[in-house]
Amino acid sequence: MSTLHIHLDAIGGVAGDMFLAAVVDAFPELEHTILAAQRAAGLPAEVNCRFLAHRDDILTGRRFEVDDPHEHAHRHAHAHDHHHHHDETPFARIRSNLERAPVDADVRARAIDMFTRLARVEGEVHGVPADEVRFHELGGWDSIADIVGAAAAISQLGATWSVSTLPLGRGRVKTAHGWIPVPSPATARLLAGYEFLDDGLEGERVTPTGAAIVSHLEAHQAMDRSRRRLRSTGCGFGTRTFPGTSNVLRLMAFDAAPAVAAAGGSDSVAVLAFEVDDQSPEDLAIGLDRLRERAGVLDILQMPALGKKGRISVHVQILAAPDAAEDVAQAVFLETSTLGVRRQLVERRVLSRDQVERRLDEHTVRVKLASRGGHVTAKVESDDLRNVTGGRAARERARRAAESEEANNG
Repeated sequence: MSTLHIHLDAIGGVAGDMFLAAVVDAFPELEHTILAAQRAAGLPAEVNCRFLAHRDDILTGRRFEVDDPHEHAHRHAHAHDHHHHHDETPFARIRSNLERAPVDADVRARAIDMFTRLARVEGEVHGVPADEVRFHELGGWDSIADIVGAAAAISQLGATWSVSTLPLGRGRVKTAHGWIPVPSPATARLLAGYEFLDDGLEGERVTPTGAAIVSHLEAHQAMDRSRRRLRSTGCGFGTRTFPGTSNVLRLMAFDAAPAVAAAGGSDSVAVLAFEVDDQSPEDLAIGLDRLRERAGVLDILQMPALGKKGRISVHVQILAAPDAAEDVAQAVFLETSTLGVRRQLVERRVLSRDQVERRLDEHTVRVKLASRGGHVTAKVESDDLRNVTGGRAARERARRAAESEEANNG
């Protein structure tokens, strides 16, 4: 599991060049790796990629630029020839070139995945199979540099990712297909399910390339309240300017909180809570037993409660490992009649614990040991006591064995 988590704060938006600039601003040591991967992907010698220091009247950071002489010539010719046809690059050719490129296998796979996602949604928009998609703006060297560079950065960082609410943007943008609404149909399809906010600013705020990167990262937007240590930040600027705000993508890199020390410490746990007032006690008991057996569930507590309209209800609280919280929440809906689950991530203080086995007559019992205030306490697992035959007297002997274990380890 990665100890590095990166959050993307889409203040101005998300684009490929902004993503690369933010990464290098936060991790300058990755600049050479990114540029080398772009060159290995086939960028011609005359196409120059560079990272530049940048500042507006509010923030400082970096910009990423691709200087393509052919693109300059194309724009000059187009300005004098209104019947000029835009160059097209078939997706199949881009994929084939990447498959042959002398880049790291993980970088290649990530770059192909991002282009494949773009080809899929472009095909859906225009009604053609993905393999028949021909990129216009996305087929240029700048887009290839953005995606290959992003693949190299993502591969090197090995992080988990999250992203803020995305700016919606307004208006239309001119493409080879004509004027299209913002966000573009491809961007909207790539980011279905993500939260957007209309902050009132005009223009395209999340480009298709930026959307492909976010989609590839599977960046989540759920609130994460776990304790983390901020390692570095970076700001990647876009080419446009907005009144009163920076057109910037801010990157915040966090290290996970240190692991719990041997003498005990803190960690995080997910708390899921809900009430049930319309499920029979027998059926609810079966459902909660099944939930207890699920991977990641640490404990389940239930207690009586008085619900709406004076109904007697059952309040249920589940403690679960943070990475299992979503799976457990979905299981709650299958095993109980509740219509909603409240979820939060909380910090807890835990004692250092160990477990030993002890033989008691013909039985083997497990004894839990805990370091508590300078001494060790012990307790026999209740499930093992249930299996001890001979009645209450035998169970008392097992408990005395636990007290002896505590004395031996105190």
